[in-house]
Amino acid sequence: MKVVVTGSAGFIGGHVAGALRAAGHEVAGLDLREGADVRDDAVLDRLLPGADLVVHHAAKVGLGVDVSDLPDYASVNVYGTAVLLAAMARHATGRLVLASSMVVYGEGSYTCPEHGGVRPGPRAVPDLERGRFDPPCPRCGAPAGPAVIAEDAPPDPRNAYATSKLAQEHLAANWARETGGAAVALRYHNVYGPRMPRDTPYAGVAAIFRSELEAGRAPKVFEDGRQLRDFVHVRDVARANLIAARAPAPPGELVTYNIASGVPHTVGEMARALAAGRDGPMPVVTGAYRVGDVRHIVASPEKAATGLGFRAEIGFAAGMAEFARS
Repeated sequence: MKVVVTGSAGFIGGHVAGALRAAGHEVAGLDLREGADVRDDAVLDRLLPGADLVVHHAAKVGLGVDVSDLPDYASVNVYGTAVLLAAMARHATGRLVLASSMVVYGEGSYTCPEHGGVRPGPRAVPDLERGRFDPPCPRCGAPAGPAVIAEDAPPDPRNAYATSKLAQEHLAANWARETGGAAVALRYHNVYGPRMPRDTPYAGVAAIFRSELEAGRAPKVFEDGRQLRDFVHVRDVARANLIAARAPAPPGELVTYNIASGVPHTVGEMARALAAGRDGPMPVVTGAYRVGDVRHIVASPEKAATGLGFRAEIGFAAGMAEFARS
């Protein structure tokens, strides 16, 4: 099978391209770092003829620094995806695997003792200033506890990156309906592992903590360190892409899957695991916060297990120990 991988020189895209090649597929890579822009029709018209599948990872990543990032997110992630899908239609490339993200959900799911399942809105700055980090029930104001979030939860993007990833999903669904193509969106949760970017404002929290430890500094953990995330190893993510590339998919629609370990951990636990793995200073919990951050997001991995046959294999302890030294 001939596969075009966009973002093939990036952190996740590079692992995905390697997994596809190792499985015997012909891979044509496209990456801005190598002078190939997904927004360039000439590049796409050179790569797409004869392609059976596109695995789309080209994107501006991270949550953004400020409003000045908005044009880049819209250009690379939204416009770039539109250009790619139009080119796929021209060349009758009928299958797409899209790298999406858990950020499309916004805040995760919660359970209120009185009202059951609820979805809180954005946290209030006065609450954050007082160290009240857990969002209350939006109906009664009582404390609400985190619950797993499944793919049918309504999206609620909270920043430019999240909005652009949701737009990619909508565009992919448009393409599938209008062409009869098959599209799968893999909503990655917190991906980590070898070759993760570091030392940029857009790096993931695991990479930022590791960079601090490499410099001999204690990682600085925001809020109280108890915010829950699902950390999934990049090799598991690459394997999920390989499975999605080969799995049957319904024509004319977009199917979404959480790609996650299914075992949540706190950001504080992750920081401590990295510190222990490098024999470095233990993390410092700062109480600081970012207004755009969400508190808890815990994935349900069940749809990916039943629909794709995918379950993560690399455990948190082993994966973080490797990442700490990679």
